[in-house]
Amino acid sequence: MFFHAHPDDEALLTAGTMAMLAAEGHRVVLVVATAGERGLADIQPGEALGETRLKELYKSAAVLGCARVECLGYGDSGLSPKGGVAEERPDNAFIDADTEEAAKRLADILQEERADLLAIYDPAGGYGHPDHVQVHRVGRRAAEIAGTEIVLEATVNRDPLVRLLKLAGRFYRFPPEFDVRTFESAYSPGEAITHRVNVRRYTRQKRASMAAHTSQASGGDTDRTLAVMLKVPGPLYHLVFGTEWYVRRDLPPGARLTHPFGQWPE
Repeated sequence: MFFHAHPDDEALLTAGTMAMLAAEGHRVVLVVATAGERGLADIQPGEALGETRLKELYKSAAVLGCARVECLGYGDSGLSPKGGVAEERPDNAFIDADTEEAAKRLADILQEERADLLAIYDPAGGYGHPDHVQVHRVGRRAAEIAGTEIVLEATVNRDPLVRLLKLAGRFYRFPPEFDVRTFESAYSPGEAITHRVNVRRYTRQKRASMAAHTSQASGGDTDRTLAVMLKVPGPLYHLVFGTEWYVRRDLPPGARLTHPFGQWPE
């Protein structure tokens, strides 16, 4: 089971792994906490953003081979202009949900599916979105309640990412609000990562999963992250997005596994 905060998060961090596991014959279940209704996007008149994004989620899930998709129905907490918790948010915002109650709801699905593995985010929530941090808290507790043995924290190896962004900054003018220094504390350092999953055979599905989230490739005055990723040429996309990273906390930091169900030492 893969637990994400909003539609399109699955495409960015775990799509290759999901497609790989489905191709291997595993039952893959995708759960999102919210419909992402407060995201920035251009949509068709008369249609609510949350409805649009859930439709895109189902399209993405089909591409990846998911057997089941669930939305817990919490409100998208949004993000303040400074990157923290938004002051104005819905009454049922995920960030304000009771952790125990939300965890029990997720645990019910884990137990119903008899899930062997739960993928969530690292404690920082990747880049720090409040709903991503809440996914970590709720997911951890749900795994305890359900007795799910393997918990993987989807992340990114920030060491090469920071180096790449600093190099790119010499040739590309990032938007004013984009601060490369924030990535120095985002995601996870290479030394903490226990799983490096090669998903190059599944980058076609990963790219199609990203492309399914049409609403998130537009909106605003600057290039959206998803739009930029989809512009990466095929061979380079295969290289850049061909690895997905995870941290499993009950393994030693020096563990180096290549499959979600890998055993240490291999």
